[in-house]
Amino acid sequence: DSAVAEVKLREDQYTLDHMCVFGMYNYLHCDRWYQDSVYYIDQHERVMHLAITLDTAISKPREVFRLSAEIKSCDTLVCASLHFTSPTWAALSDGTGKLYLLRTSKRGANNIEKWEIMFQQELGEPFVIVHSHSYLKAGAHSVDVVLLQTETDESDVQGIGFHSAVDWLTITSSNSESNKYEVSRHRTLHGKLAPHYAAVEQDGSSLIIASDKPFKFVQIDGKPVEEQKLQKMDTSQKKEPIYYWQQTDEDLTVNIQLPDNTTKLNIDFQLSPGHLQVGLKGHTAFVEGQLYSPVDQGLSTWTVNDNSLEIFLFKKNRGVTWPQLIIGDRRGEFIMDPDKASQINEGLLNLTSEELNTDPEKDKPPCNANELEECDRFPDDSASLTRFDANSLKATHVVNLSSHQYLFTAVVDPAEMPCLCLRHDVDALLWQPHTQQENMWEHIGTFNALGYVQASKRERKFSTCAPNYSYAALCECFRRVFIYRQPTPVQTVLYNRKEARHVGQVAKQQVASLETNDPVLGLQATNERLFVLTTKNLFIIKVNVDNSE
Repeated sequence: DSAVAEVKLREDQYTLDHMCVFGMYNYLHCDRWYQDSVYYIDQHERVMHLAITLDTAISKPREVFRLSAEIKSCDTLVCASLHFTSPTWAALSDGTGKLYLLRTSKRGANNIEKWEIMFQQELGEPFVIVHSHSYLKAGAHSVDVVLLQTETDESDVQGIGFHSAVDWLTITSSNSESNKYEVSRHRTLHGKLAPHYAAVEQDGSSLIIASDKPFKFVQIDGKPVEEQKLQKMDTSQKKEPIYYWQQTDEDLTVNIQLPDNTTKLNIDFQLSPGHLQVGLKGHTAFVEGQLYSPVDQGLSTWTVNDNSLEIFLFKKNRGVTWPQLIIGDRRGEFIMDPDKASQINEGLLNLTSEELNTDPEKDKPPCNANELEECDRFPDDSASLTRFDANSLKATHVVNLSSHQYLFTAVVDPAEMPCLCLRHDVDALLWQPHTQQENMWEHIGTFNALGYVQASKRERKFSTCAPNYSYAALCECFRRVFIYRQPTPVQTVLYNRKEARHVGQVAKQQVASLETNDPVLGLQATNERLFVLTTKNLFIIKVNVDNSE
């Protein structure tokens, strides 16, 4: 009964960043905690909820929260934004620069409760919410919210005159009984271009940003951050390794520096085939944890010499290279054996040459940049995926993305950080961040040829995929939605003449044409359905059939 509250760009919002942040905003919000439940904000400032009640039925739009009617008078109004923080919390922006934290109770198709305001604050310039997460820390409930805005940059005289600002807020309950929430920490980062991805870790210990240009901290709790202060902070927090270790194909050597006048009688040494514990008696252990691989307990020894403890461990699985001594322990430093380093260098000699192309007649000559198509262009060399630590404010991990075009963000598990979909050659690969694990980026899905196909869709506005990776979807500005299914076995026998082989699987591509001339304002995907929002309609496309049906 009321159209979507679309906010068009003003004349002073003319940059590509304004288009990416506000003009291409996804007005449809999918509640990943409750499948097939979507929300939008209408022109009467109402947050409206729709849910699938039966396989072929959808509920009528129901109001769950109402913003102030005064927001329409704001001269700098941008699109209102919504993000579901947990199964019972949500973060909401009214588009004027005001942030709300709402307690929603358990949402879903059968919930009829209105949302309750637990926190609200004016933060200045308008913004959109890109991520939020709720967690308990030291017995206190905290919510981290990541905000994105485009600000005027007077110092950028030769550029476009704007920069992107990412605000990372931690909002904490001051008293569990009074339910009063306040901002406990406010960190601001600046970058030249809007980031493709920004999300906070589950426990609030870090922030991950994927962007074409680097970001850096400029303010902490309203106070400017000086580069010298950051560098000093980094230096002061950099600690010496607890231990140093080396390895050969057969054994390992661990060296630990001891306090003065330490004798063998003071050492507490415990070793089993899969576990090591070393320390001083009556004190916390220097090293304790599970070994990467089993060792021979009978052959392994240790000795104390000149306040230095040397441990000799013999591998049970000889020839296996250990990437770490203790699983998950990063307090040690690996020192490569000089003989091993020489072997590696010799093995790499045949891969290098002083000539650009030693054999031009080879089947695969070097790539000629002049022959690249537009869809083959790579991002800038400065494109990166960066993890910022919450305490030190420094970048602890940086991954170069210059050869991998960023395609889209998808939520596979709402309890985890959002996934990143990157182009690898012609394919699209889905990556799940796990910042607390040794393997920080886990490859969880592949969409064959999607990297190349999406580049040809010049009118593409939104991209997404199903949480179970069964299909990917691209949506144009008007009418058309492209669905790309994963390969499935075929019943008939197919033969590829060019490659002279039988084809056992076929990937289907489908096109859905919407019966409307209104622009597409939102796209969301679940395992079974695709939701497409236009100005006045919500279209639901049944893509997959539930196996339980």
